Amino acid sequence: MTDSPPRAAQELDAEDAKLVTLARGARARAGAAEGAAVRDDDGRTYAAATVVLPSLTLTALQAAVAAAVSSGAQELEAAVVVGTATEIDPASVAAAGDLGAAALILAGPDGAVRSRR
Repeated sequence: MTDSPPRAAQELDAEDAKLVTLARGARARAGAAEGAAVRDDDGRTYAAATVVLPSLTLTALQAAVAAAVSSGAQELEAAVVVGTATEIDPASVAAAGDLGAAALILAGPDGAVRSRR
């Protein structure tokens, strides 16, 4: 038996489906509320999970955007957030927007796409 992606993830193009997989992995590894992944205009991908420390709090998407920027990314093609929320929070939308993300995808913990803008 193979572990295939959820049907909605299969309907995404291969690059966006990869982002869903990376975001799910980041969320699972960290045991976090959310995982996120972004793809820059060179095709490089970055994944992160929610960060909650006494001195620092970042949404998963903010953390993924920060990882991309710290690696030299100047523009994003797409961003994915995986979690239980029904919408991507405004701080995350703003972070992705700072780098012009053309696509914002929200998926549930199972990888099923809930929304795309």
